[in-house]
Amino acid sequence: MKRGRKTNEANSSSSEDTTKGAKRHKVVEKKTTIVQSPDWANLLQDIILQVFQYLPLLDRAHASQVCRSWNQVFHMPDLWRCFEFELNQPATSNLRTTHPELIKQIIKRHSNHLQYVSFKVVDSSKESAEAACDILSQLVNCSLKTLGLISTARPSFMDLPKSHFISALTVVFVNSKSLSSLKIDDTPVDDPSLKVLVANNSDTLKLLKMSSCPHVSPAGILCVADQCHGLRELALNYHLLSDELLLALSSEKHVRLEHLRIDVVSENPGQTQFHTIQKSSWDAFIKHSPKVNLVMYFFLYEEEFDPFFRYEIPVTHLYFGRSVSKDVLGRVGMTCPRLVELVVCANGLRPLDEELICIAERCKYLSAVGLGECEVSCSAFVEFVKMCGGRLSQLSIMEEVLIPDQKYSLEQIHWEVSKHLGRVWFPDMMPTW
Repeated sequence: MKRGRKTNEANSSSSEDTTKGAKRHKVVEKKTTIVQSPDWANLLQDIILQVFQYLPLLDRAHASQVCRSWNQVFHMPDLWRCFEFELNQPATSNLRTTHPELIKQIIKRHSNHLQYVSFKVVDSSKESAEAACDILSQLVNCSLKTLGLISTARPSFMDLPKSHFISALTVVFVNSKSLSSLKIDDTPVDDPSLKVLVANNSDTLKLLKMSSCPHVSPAGILCVADQCHGLRELALNYHLLSDELLLALSSEKHVRLEHLRIDVVSENPGQTQFHTIQKSSWDAFIKHSPKVNLVMYFFLYEEEFDPFFRYEIPVTHLYFGRSVSKDVLGRVGMTCPRLVELVVCANGLRPLDEELICIAERCKYLSAVGLGECEVSCSAFVEFVKMCGGRLSQLSIMEEVLIPDQKYSLEQIHWEVSKHLGRVWFPDMMPTW
């Protein structure tokens, strides 16, 4: 009986061991199933699409070769609504360029999907600009909302025959009935092409940037302002600005302008005649658009500033790219009460003490100041900062142009300025190389 009981116990123990072993085996099987690699080809297309949207174009193209499903996602319209064509001549440049085969594929399969497009000519060659025009002329099925023509090196588009450029641009203007943003700086666009733009996109155009377009007249830009009542942002050269344009932008039918940029440029000193805008036109403009950012870039020689800053103007951001006299900067303080940002490249060898104090007194919204080669005494600079207070979110001046005096040395000035700004501040240092 004892031997039989032991045998039964042994059999029972053996059975339990077998059962536990089987359970352990199943657990191992389950764990093995959990760590199996997922089937990437069967991921939902929406998930793949989200991943592709974060990938650079080249990585996206490589990923599209994984399987048929991923290749289908690669050609989904959502991935081709926004595209930047980068163009240069590989034979003479090592800069990145969009591959010609990819361009052919886009025109063949995705031209009707494109909505936000820019052409970046990254060299100065006429051939690259011609390539951009060739692509534009083939976008007959497009309906662009945004178009930007960007030249990182001149002359580019200006080197082309005007008729060739206008013909390509007109294809987009005619076929895109909902163009809202157009950036065509440094191009041979002209008045007739702007009339085509207005005829097809007057209800949708909101942004127009066209500085350095010598073939456009004041009448051409006035046509845009008269018809495109939804225009909110505009950038142009000063020679296109007129009293009539400001009044058109101030009409009851026109929306309030949000951003107006004006480039005042002179290439040959003494040979450019600058007209004067009437104060009543500025007053009407600012009454209609009281919150507008009026940005003015000046690239003039000292003797050409006479027509400017003779009466109050509503400029908010003011940049001087060349040397400016003490007299002009003194007039800035008296005529620009809405000034928010001031950047001065240089002013010669006479300190700007009185001019800075005047600007601090009258420009109550000033919050950003950059002074390049502008000499200022340490005492006047501290007083300027003290008057502006903590609203100066940006303050830049070279240490080399600060003039020590009896009150402050260069070692002391950063403590005083930091105290009035409410944060640690140091003057900029001239690079040693």
